[in-house]
Amino acid sequence: MAPHIASASSFLFVPANRPERYAKALASGADAVIVDLEDAVALPQKEQARQVLAHWLRQQGPQPRLWVRINAADTVWHDDDLASFAALSIAGIVLPKAEQAKGLSAIARRLGPGRGLIALIESAAGLAAMREIAAVPGVQRLAFGSIDAQVDLGMQCGPEEEELTHFRLEMVMASRLGGIAPPIDGVTPDFNDDALLERVVARARRLGFGAKLCIHPRQVVAVRRGFMPSQDELAWAGAVMAAVQASDGGAISLDGKMIDRPVILQAEKFLRQAGLLPD
Repeated sequence: MAPHIASASSFLFVPANRPERYAKALASGADAVIVDLEDAVALPQKEQARQVLAHWLRQQGPQPRLWVRINAADTVWHDDDLASFAALSIAGIVLPKAEQAKGLSAIARRLGPGRGLIALIESAAGLAAMREIAAVPGVQRLAFGSIDAQVDLGMQCGPEEEELTHFRLEMVMASRLGGIAPPIDGVTPDFNDDALLERVVARARRLGFGAKLCIHPRQVVAVRRGFMPSQDELAWAGAVMAAVQASDGGAISLDGKMIDRPVILQAEKFLRQAGLLPD
């Protein structure tokens, strides 16, 4: 598995045809950077962008936080993209328009150990196949291409995309059943609306997501903060663990409520996320 993939909460996109932004993105504080060869690059520039990125990576050496979003499997650029980056020392590959477990399995085998694979779900076919995709050995996380999914489904969602809640819950379920890390939520295009970003990150966390795609560096801090436990949650977790330690194996209660194993596990999760318990 790619380093820290399970705990990464912020994934920042950077266009592959803007090499002057690669290092800036890596220095932004994002847990991971996705260099984008797909949507961010115009058709006539795709081959040049691929060459520029591959050259930069060979010059820079290992990049354990850098992912490459290659072009989709049904495009003329896909095979060359995969051939260019499968052997380089990066975190892994992001596959857009992920729809078939068989194709993802072949990519995962080609990447081999030490490089990850993120399946970007952004179509009706991908949504329908999520459980099979999440079960593919080598797929580390699912990511939600919510804007493309709306287009494919003929939906017109509001800014907070409440209409997509069902699909988000299904993605969380698929990830859990596949035994992989919680999924990565889609982008919020308006990077100047801080209040909106705070609300959608909080919702993603409540639904069981563990990360979010970012399109601008100024979104990174809010996203990382939003997936961390609040001070109130940490205080509660500390009180739970103190009650457990004081129980001497007997029945445990806190503020008039019984503390059972699921409550303890949640408290431990909060403390682990904050670095107060070892992984």
